[in-house]
Amino acid sequence: MSTTVTEPAAKTPAVNKIGQPLAAYRGAASTLCSGCGHDAITNQIIKSAYELNLESHRVAKLSGIGCSSKTTAYFLGQSHGFNSVHGRMAAVATGVNLANRTLLNIGVSGDGDTASIGLGQFLHMIRRNVQICYLIENNGVYGLTKGQFSATADKGSVQKKGTENDMMPIDCCALAIEMGCSFVARSFSGDMKQLGTLIKGAMVHKGTALIDIVSPCVTFNNHEGSTKSYKFAKDHEEALHEIGFVPHFEPITAEYAEGSTKTIDMPDGSKIVLKKLHRDYDPSDRDNALKLLGQARDERLFLTGLIYMGKPQPELVEQKHLVDAALATLPEAQIRPSAEVLQKIMDSLK
Repeated sequence: MSTTVTEPAAKTPAVNKIGQPLAAYRGAASTLCSGCGHDAITNQIIKSAYELNLESHRVAKLSGIGCSSKTTAYFLGQSHGFNSVHGRMAAVATGVNLANRTLLNIGVSGDGDTASIGLGQFLHMIRRNVQICYLIENNGVYGLTKGQFSATADKGSVQKKGTENDMMPIDCCALAIEMGCSFVARSFSGDMKQLGTLIKGAMVHKGTALIDIVSPCVTFNNHEGSTKSYKFAKDHEEALHEIGFVPHFEPITAEYAEGSTKTIDMPDGSKIVLKKLHRDYDPSDRDNALKLLGQARDERLFLTGLIYMGKPQPELVEQKHLVDAALATLPEAQIRPSAEVLQKIMDSLK
């Protein structure tokens, strides 16, 4: 007598509203140090893209040089990508935005890539209001070159070998607010719920959206004396609010209806809901946001959450009055001046 063995049916992976499983938003396997905070950030980018139903071919991943800049290989493997030279990612993002306004730019940079060699590029990108979700993976050191202090290292913080930093740090959030950025947040790679909410908000924001993320370097900057370590971040973090994100295709649920809350409408119809904790904080008050950042620096507090949310400003492509169609999709005849037009321009310059 023969016995028929029936194999259990393969479980169909869950898919989002455009039919994509979570795995479709992953990239290559990470080669970073085990326990690196950057990998936690990558996981939240993947989760956010899945939940927002992003189409991978409509995303451009941009990076410079550094441990952080390697991470764009680890998410959205089917999207466009450009790994630029050190500190120049912001300039490349500007070009990408002008060439194809339909793409969502996701830029991943580090504290050295942004606040040191790339500071000028970073500031001009913000003042131009380039369309980008800009994530700074901030660990206060140069992880690829043996852990020297970066420009964001706090004064008085100590290197693994015992050297103390005697320079004041550059606060990328304060600089971004000063330059007119209308979405400025700070988070911690170990606070996955808050981080994921902020990333989703940044992805649907109109213009430049900045999130400065403390992401401890487990190899060079996770020791006692470091102000960018897991322990320091946990001990000194003060969340400004609890944050909820409601996509435009979902109704606001009852959990946001109670307590003291502030709802911020996003350009695409989504909403960020801020629930008051112990601090009465209004993220739309620019002057207070800058004052609070200064106080936090002096008091060695690590404030996290949506620090500033201003009114949406015209994006770069709107400022330049570009046509609605992406320039990258137009035929050469429409974007390249004729010889006659070029000659008239040259004659007018004489």
